[in-house]
Amino acid sequence: MLTFIIKTHRKGTIYAKPHFFILNKGMNSGKPKNEPFTNSFVIICQSETDRENVYWIAFSLWKSKFWHQHLIGSVIPFIRLHEFKNEFSPKVAALMQEHEQHLKHIEALKLLEQKEKQFHENINLINDMRRVILYRYCNK
Repeated sequence: MLTFIIKTHRKGTIYAKPHFFILNKGMNSGKPKNEPFTNSFVIICQSETDRENVYWIAFSLWKSKFWHQHLIGSVIPFIRLHEFKNEFSPKVAALMQEHEQHLKHIEALKLLEQKEKQFHENINLINDMRRVILYRYCNK
């Protein structure tokens, strides 16, 4: 059973246990990240493996736009801590029921993230080469 604490992050707070942050304002609400956002919740776990499991569940929920149905606010949408806790904890428990399947999904997501990062790096290299060729061509 995963045990974790969800609370509002306060700027300058240092956490001793493994943790990550969840954005709570804007259309990217629910986005997990290792570095704190200005407006974020912090999820504090008991161990690094728990943190890793909960992080990828949070990532999956964010990518599937699960949190969009819970956003409130007309100008800048946000999600309340109470609603986040009420929806997140049961989702984690449900998704961890099939632990073997969960581990396979995590590995697939990690691989896809790595490939996406490599793809973006390649696109940047192609754009740099294009600029160099155009610069040399135009400055003859």
